[in-house]
Amino acid sequence: MRLRIIVSAIALAGALGVAGYVGKGLAGPDRVEHTDFGLVRTATDPAYVAAVSPATDAAIRNFRIPITHDRIEIANGVEYEVWTFGGTVPGPVIRVREGDLVRITLANETPMAHSIDFHAARIPMDKAFRTIVPGEELEFEFIANDPGVYMVHCGTPPVLMHIMQGMYLPIIVDPKQGWGTEADKEFVFVQSEFYTEADEAGQLQRPDWEAAQKKDASHVVFNGRAFQYKEHPLKVEVGDRVRLFVVNAGPSLRSDFHIVGTVFDRVYPDGNPDHVLESVQTWQVPAGGGAVFETVFEEGGGAGVYAFVTHAFADAEKGAVGLIKVGDAAVPAMTH
Repeated sequence: MRLRIIVSAIALAGALGVAGYVGKGLAGPDRVEHTDFGLVRTATDPAYVAAVSPATDAAIRNFRIPITHDRIEIANGVEYEVWTFGGTVPGPVIRVREGDLVRITLANETPMAHSIDFHAARIPMDKAFRTIVPGEELEFEFIANDPGVYMVHCGTPPVLMHIMQGMYLPIIVDPKQGWGTEADKEFVFVQSEFYTEADEAGQLQRPDWEAAQKKDASHVVFNGRAFQYKEHPLKVEVGDRVRLFVVNAGPSLRSDFHIVGTVFDRVYPDGNPDHVLESVQTWQVPAGGGAVFETVFEEGGGAGVYAFVTHAFADAEKGAVGLIKVGDAAVPAMTH
């Protein structure tokens, strides 16, 4: 029997203005968006789709997020049993706008207990982020009051195990008035670590709990698989302004994000465009954090190939390297 528990933010948070959505007539069908990530799965072949589209103009957004256990490839020829939101690692990108009402239905379709923790939400954790058992559903809602890019993850103990097994996804909350620039292309990168060792047959990888406790990662990756964007570079055009939403899911290592061959002309450490930093070479994103980066591949000197990395190169060597191909440039053998 499927159990359902509903946490209502409307009852708890009149000060958040939830009731205003009805009073302002924003609850019409053209303003409500429904997404079931059990039916819509992020493509990962040949690489996890990093490109993101702008948010729609919906004001109320309903998301159903199934929890599953799946087998994926975390590096070429390396298969691993993961725990997921929506069947992929990372889970699907959620994009909303500042002020939107976000409604979540979490469905546990696995044989063990799990939960979800939205860093973008202001809501009691003991209600919305509680652990649910197999077959149970949990519903809650919140107002996305804080723009930025945030981590979402499982918070069931031991949290280290649940995150290292793949239970994380990004949520983008666009500022109400926008980022202050117009981007030609936008991408999401979630950096994370896997801690694995070969099973007795030397084939399927299994979790290495001792290595995780020592922060000795076997793989450090962008969007769930080592080196995937070296093999399948992201493509932009000369002159494009490119906006990158970077989340560091950890669970334990930092991300020193850098693009070889250019400088970030804008970095947003949080979601407030008034706090923008200019002319930044590298910016650190802590485990559990997120930041927004922009660069322009200028006319005249922009065509070519650029590597994006964590500049903590012991980690980059384990898989956290990708390429951006600008224009029609050929992709050379890379040393990064």
